[in-house]
Amino acid sequence: MKTIKLNNGSEMPIVGLGTWQATDEEVETAINTALEAGYRHIDTAYVYMNEAPIGRALKKWLDSGKVKREELFIVTKLPNFGNHPDRVEKYIKRSLAALQLDYLDLYLVHHPCGLVEREGDMLPRDESGALLVDKETDIISVWKAMEKLVDAGLTRAIGLSNFNSNQIKRITDSARIVPANLQVELHVYFQQRELVAFCHALDISVCAYAPIGSPGLQSFVKMIGDDPEMIPKLSPLTEPVVCKLAEKYNKTPAQVLLRHIIQRDIAVIPKSANPQRIKQNIDIFDFELSNEEMEELNALDKGHKGRLFGEHMLKGINEHPEYPYRAPY
Repeated sequence: MKTIKLNNGSEMPIVGLGTWQATDEEVETAINTALEAGYRHIDTAYVYMNEAPIGRALKKWLDSGKVKREELFIVTKLPNFGNHPDRVEKYIKRSLAALQLDYLDLYLVHHPCGLVEREGDMLPRDESGALLVDKETDIISVWKAMEKLVDAGLTRAIGLSNFNSNQIKRITDSARIVPANLQVELHVYFQQRELVAFCHALDISVCAYAPIGSPGLQSFVKMIGDDPEMIPKLSPLTEPVVCKLAEKYNKTPAQVLLRHIIQRDIAVIPKSANPQRIKQNIDIFDFELSNEEMEELNALDKGHKGRLFGEHMLKGINEHPEYPYRAPY
């Protein structure tokens, strides 16, 4: 497994298992399949509500001796309603308890926009269905609290998710511990080239969520009561260039899409609950795209028009002063 070296010296496997939208039963099966297939990087979040089944699966593997804790790279995230310096430690300890771990390898601030904390409510909303945003969110003070988690040994590294370059710069300018990683939406239609270059210049690694275009996004948006019709109708898996390369290399379109990203030195965390696809998604180290083929795929970038995750799926989030997607990158 190829790894990316983080600025704290840790090695993050370049392919991880994403677990967003996975049910309890699905995720336990997925973890078992993934670990058997060679995955050692597992990504989750407090708001996915599946840390406990992930913890149960990990404990079985650790107790059996089939894997050692130091071989695993476990990532989870501070929820939006935890974006307050007094709540950061509380939420990482809840995640650690659910995961049955003593420490994390990477803990991310899930989103710069804070929400009102309403116990047990992952998406607190008002009567109109708009999210209850906490407009007093101070991302610098939240970051200071994140740094204390490293000091306490609760996580080896800390990072950000869904932050823009301006927000990252504000944090790095005041940071004692520079973010080790930025996790953002990134796929062939939304390649985030400026943001990736910006992060790499600051020695911040990048991890791509939705690397194959998040085929399950529309059903999720419908489930939470937002309008799936507002999501751009984009399907990287059926893109002709991608399918042509898949046929050439005897690979799936998903494998081509993932290979394109890791050749840019960006980690990927494709989510699947399908055992065959989980195995396929890590089987991308026996072929290499040529420079010409990389350029063909690079040409598919649609810039901001390729963004799938935006204000259309979280009503009211754009009212927050830290809403990140207005910046150029």
